[in-house]
Amino acid sequence: MSRSNTSFGLQASPKHPVTLNVNGDEHDLLIEPRKTLLAVLRDTIGLTGTKEGCSTGDCGACTVIVDGKAVTSCMVLGVTASGKEITTIEGLASDGELHPIQQAFINTGGYQCGFCTPGFIMASKALVDENPNRTEEEFRFALGGNICRCTGYTKILEAVLQAAEEIRTTHREQAE
Repeated sequence: MSRSNTSFGLQASPKHPVTLNVNGDEHDLLIEPRKTLLAVLRDTIGLTGTKEGCSTGDCGACTVIVDGKAVTSCMVLGVTASGKEITTIEGLASDGELHPIQQAFINTGGYQCGFCTPGFIMASKALVDENPNRTEEEFRFALGGNICRCTGYTKILEAVLQAAEEIRTTHREQAE
């Protein structure tokens, strides 16, 4: 005998209308208030580059940028992201060119198995956007919320430092 949730007195959560601006595209959606931004990005919008690791905000695999700040999307409810600018790993490349951080991860071999890479790249982008002049130690500390099981973080840190230098150089050249 099959029973539905309503047989136990449980009701499905009503869906709420939200507008998510993801990678420059607006998505008008109806989502349950309990759905995380991670679930909405992956399951509703179909952007699977953001990975689900721990589901508790501890590993950083699901990091995306919301209004310029890196957030663990497994800890953000999708309804609270309505009207905000969301950038995922899919939104970094521009005109067929990889973002300097993406390219640096390739150049240095900082991607290993690749599972944590989108989260590291997004966290790194937010850090570099905020301050590309951080020291190696500052980047190391700031990326402490992202976990990689494959490496000793050396190649990841090399990638971030390489990208930060390229971005600093580009900013200097544009200022001249």
